[in-house]
Parts: sequence; structure tokens; C-alpha cells
Amino acid sequence: MRIGLAGLGIMGYRIAANLAKAGKLNMVYNRTVSKAEQFHKEYGVKYAEDPKSLIQSVDFLITMLSDDEAVKSFITPLLPYVKDKIIVDMSTISPSTSISLSNEVSKHGGIMFDTPVIGTTIAVEQKKITVLVGGPKEKFNIVQDVLKETAANVIYVGKNGSALYAKIANNLLTGIYMTALAEAFTFGVRSGLDPEEIKTILSQYASVKSPFMELKLPKVISGDYSTQFATKHMAKDLEIAVRESQNLKVITPLTSISLQLYRLADGLGYGDSDFASVIEVYKKSPKSKSD
Repeated sequence: MRIGLAGLGIMGYRIAANLAKAGKLNMVYNRTVSKAEQFHKEYGVKYAEDPKSLIQSVDFLITMLSDDEAVKSFITPLLPYVKDKIIVDMSTISPSTSISLSNEVSKHGGIMFDTPVIGTTIAVEQKKITVLVGGPKEKFNIVQDVLKETAANVIYVGKNGSALYAKIANNLLTGIYMTALAEAFTFGVRSGLDPEEIKTILSQYASVKSPFMELKLPKVISGDYSTQFATKHMAKDLEIAVRESQNLKVITPLTSISLQLYRLADGLGYGDSDFASVIEVYKKSPKSKSD
């Protein structure tokens, strides 16, 4: 089976690297050709000049793209060439968009799965991510056999769209958690407590302590916002959550507030930085005269 991957971004590049090291990647494509050329030099994997060349050269295509529009504009022109192909979209997009695309792929004789990722860039490098899978269960074993080379867990969730609903639920919680952490930390600092002391209390003794907190608190303290997951992508995912919640008739007040905070962080210039940079919104808030 010939395997291709489109989208050599911050996550896609690392996923492609894992597959290449395992000898399971035959071709890559990236809109910015220099990234594909770099990957070829590093791993010896051929790159396609355009999406059509890629889909015609592989049986199993992985896509890791930025948003709904990017996925739609990439897959839709390829529909005439998807017969007997498997498309595995690892992007985090709206479940409704993914379901619509999977129906179109099916009409043209192909199969599409939504396979979003839970985990950071570090987790990808360590092959510790979890991949959620939505699509026809009878073909799940094929998807699992490929993605196990880059993930610790490949979990079948259900029909098309199911994995994305699960991923959005996860990112909804993660986004709120980060803003709550930023708020708690700022509260402690403004009260006069030492930042390292707050870090110890929250990460080691708090009732909601977690590995996530241990990962993000050092970033909050140091101001090192090297990207594990970008602020603009968290904002995008929370926008999806708010939009889909309206369709599901679910109220999401905490998600909506957190979304506004990430948008503010983006407006401050932290869109491409790690989403822990949302702390900068709190740092910009007015201090009392006694501070």
C-alpha cells in the first residue's frame, strides 16, 4: 500500500517523520514547496508538485491541514480521483464539514476517516499522541496499522464525525483549563505570592493538579511560549466548539469567554505562540495603585 501525506506544518511534519522512519511513507506534499524539499533531504521521501499528483500516486492519503476551508479546498478538487482510495484527515475541523466531505468522497468511490490528534508536538516526537478515529469500522484496522507508527493509542470512536466531536470536547476542556490556570496564577502573583511558590502549590498540591499543569506552568513563569499548540489554533477550535454547540443546542458560556481571551492574546501578537501565552492578557490587565 502506497501512503502519502499532505500538510507539513508543525504537527504534520513530525507525523510524517515518524511514518518515514518506520518505512511507511512514500510521498509528501506541502503548499510551500520548501518544506517538502526539506523533508525530502532529511528523510529521502519523494514529494509531489501538486495535490493531483499526490492522490494519483498513493492508495492511502493522510491530510493534516489548518482549518475547514483548507481541507475543503484540498479534497474537493481531488474527488474525481478518490475511487478505491482511503483518505485519513488528521486536521481538527468542524464535524459537520468533515461529515459532508466524507459523504462526497463516498459518492466518488473512496473512503474518508476523521482522525484528529490529542497531544502536543513533544508527544508526537515521542510517539505518545492519541489518535481518535471516526469512519467505517470495517476499514479501521487499515488505518490503525498505519497510524500506530506515530501514536501510542489509535482509538475507534464511531461513525464519521464522531472522532471530531470527541476532539472538540477535549480541546474545549483544555482551552478552558489553560485560561483558568492563567487566571489562578495571576491572582496569586498579584496578591504578592512568589511565582515559584504558586507553581509548586498548583502543580503538586492542588486538587486539580495534572501533567498539563506541570507542562504549562513553566511556560507561564518564564514567558517561553515556544509552540506546542498555537494560540490561533486554540481559538479556531473553540470557535468550532461554539458553532457546533449552537447546532446541538448546548450552552457553552465558559468556552465563549475563553475564546474571547485567546482572541485577545492573538491580537497582542501571540497567535503563533503557544496558547499558554493567554497569560499575557492577564498581565496586561490594570494593576491597583498599591502594586
